Amino acid sequence: MNGAQIILECLKREGVTVMFGYPGGQVLPLLDKIFDSDINFILTRHEQGAAHAADGYARATGKVGVCLATSGPGATNLTTGLANAYMDSIPMIAITGQVKTFLIGNDAFQEADVTGITRPITKHNYLVKDVKELATIMREAFHIASTGRPGPVLIDIPSDVQMQETEFVWPEELKMRGYSPTYSGHPGQIKKAARLISQAKRPVIYAGGGVILSGAHRELKEFAEKINAPLTWTLMGIGCFSSTHKLSLGMLGMHGTAFANHAIMESDLIIAVGARFDDRVTGRLDSFAPLAKVIHIDIDPSSISKNVKVDVPIVGDARNILLELIEEIKKAPDTFDWLKTIDAWKKKHPLRYSNDGDKIKPQYVIEQLYEVTKGDCIITTEVGQNQMWAAQWYNYHYPRTFISSGGLGTMGFGFPAAMGAKLGCPDKQVIDIAGDGSIQMNIQELATCVCNKINVKIMILNNGYLGMVRQWQELFYKKRYSQVAICSPDFVKLAESYGAVGIRVTKKEEVRLAIEKALAIENVVFVDFVIEPEENVYPMVPAGQAINSMINGLA
Repeated sequence: MNGAQIILECLKREGVTVMFGYPGGQVLPLLDKIFDSDINFILTRHEQGAAHAADGYARATGKVGVCLATSGPGATNLTTGLANAYMDSIPMIAITGQVKTFLIGNDAFQEADVTGITRPITKHNYLVKDVKELATIMREAFHIASTGRPGPVLIDIPSDVQMQETEFVWPEELKMRGYSPTYSGHPGQIKKAARLISQAKRPVIYAGGGVILSGAHRELKEFAEKINAPLTWTLMGIGCFSSTHKLSLGMLGMHGTAFANHAIMESDLIIAVGARFDDRVTGRLDSFAPLAKVIHIDIDPSSISKNVKVDVPIVGDARNILLELIEEIKKAPDTFDWLKTIDAWKKKHPLRYSNDGDKIKPQYVIEQLYEVTKGDCIITTEVGQNQMWAAQWYNYHYPRTFISSGGLGTMGFGFPAAMGAKLGCPDKQVIDIAGDGSIQMNIQELATCVCNKINVKIMILNNGYLGMVRQWQELFYKKRYSQVAICSPDFVKLAESYGAVGIRVTKKEEVRLAIEKALAIENVVFVDFVIEPEENVYPMVPAGQAINSMINGLA
């Protein structure tokens, strides 16, 4: 086989049926073989769209997402998507073309040091210089991307390597020195954690995206119910636990619920599962959870005690460790009084907004979206106010139903991610909740969706601003709205120009009917909700403050 054929054979053996990408000169040998293959190749309209679509596919399915780009600018256009997947621990393979091996380092046309550029934003990367190594590298790349703490792996393949021939040998067994993730918890640490849990009076379970990545949502529910402890989650953890469960606290952190933040700050024991104590969760570190001991469960040992001092570290897979803890805990803590206190906080500090008047409030749009769908769909989001409202006001009951850019906060993520999610889960309704700013960053993927009949729905919360930046300028910069008023196109006409459907909503009474109409249409649909321009996301913890120092006002 030549190198291009080896790549496709490896993809087939890894179960890849769909990939996203954009052509160019240094991937022509591979593209020529794709022409005759069974892979559903989705031609995106930008390489960033390809990376985000592969990311969304991976988040929705749990499989490895695959994207392709040519050398130079094609590969560098993938970098935002790679960084996004790296921050959120998403399994992804990026295949890039490279100039011929004898030209590397000569500043050849469309040459870039892609492995150097992407080293800080990939879990691992390769430059293939010998076709004999290609099959092993492909096998290793998928293994690294999907095991341990998942992440993106880049394989840079010169065009002459794609054309060179060798005998195809599939490595059934991998021996990778220095790479051996830990999956089971240390028995001594499990026993220590079980003792702390049994003695606690005010425990809180703090769950992150690692719960979803490990498929541990059922075990998490069993664990929470066994110890009768309230549970809060990060943005990446949304869907790991039903938001309507009696032990649910909702999301914590900068825009989390007031009662989740108060519970963390008053807790005497935090049980962190697959979360990394990022700054949006902790707020001011020296004031975070001053009364609490911390048990931290994570498959990545470098995440433990990185930000918050941990009393009982447990390295391993979340699902395995939760099962071990469930078995080990013989006596559940007495949380009766603690849960009563939390119920009082829930009554005193609910999520709320003012829905008086005729203007459309974004929270109302999302509430109506939930009423129509009953949570039976996949929600993707862009980044900003739309993302936070989607996290706060829609009820999620299952993992992999909320897909959003967490660590990197990438505007333009939600639409191509929805595209990938829909291809991964074609029987699911997939809806992107967007802002009028974010949606324009990868709006060209409308063509990809229409041409491939990827019938996602886009709900645009159109306030005429880059809303989250405007909110900060209102609250902390004396309403000096610098460079945030955004002139948007007529989204209805724009959608129609691509062959999609556009709907504009300007009245509150039209909201639910528009949602129902959009979901019933067998096409890509843009719904442009013209919302209150200066509506804010609350609660909000100001930067540098403790997480119980919240702005709770109504907009």
